[in-house]
Amino acid sequence: MGICSSCESSSSAVTAKLIFDDGRLQEFSYPIKVSYVLQKNPTCFICNSDEMDFDVAVSAVNHDEMLQPGQLYFALPLSRLKRRLKAEEMAALAVKASSALTKSGDKCRCRRKILVFSGDNDLKTAHVGNAGIRTGKLTTIPE
Repeated sequence: MGICSSCESSSSAVTAKLIFDDGRLQEFSYPIKVSYVLQKNPTCFICNSDEMDFDVAVSAVNHDEMLQPGQLYFALPLSRLKRRLKAEEMAALAVKASSALTKSGDKCRCRRKILVFSGDNDLKTAHVGNAGIRTGKLTTIPE
């Protein structure tokens, strides 16, 4: 999915970050097996944000794989497994991730965040600010 922000994080610890569908964040400072995480969350599957794209079916990380520090993952309901992600759904996930990261101490020094997603042959954005969330095709990023 390539979630990016126009702000830099001040967090010094490198952790695997897992964002739940309700917006909760769980961090792991060490590699941990996906199967262990799923034992505590049996109605979910884990997907790597780098593997997510517009209009592509969401796939699960293998149960035997490890969540790696420095990676962002999502724990999504099983009903979303192998479903194509719409742009609006990607934007909503990016907003949840941004909010969870901000709350966890990944401080951002700006008032408005611009989240950038890679699409098939173009880029799309989600603008998060006082006016709410808007999505659209990326042409430029005003700073």
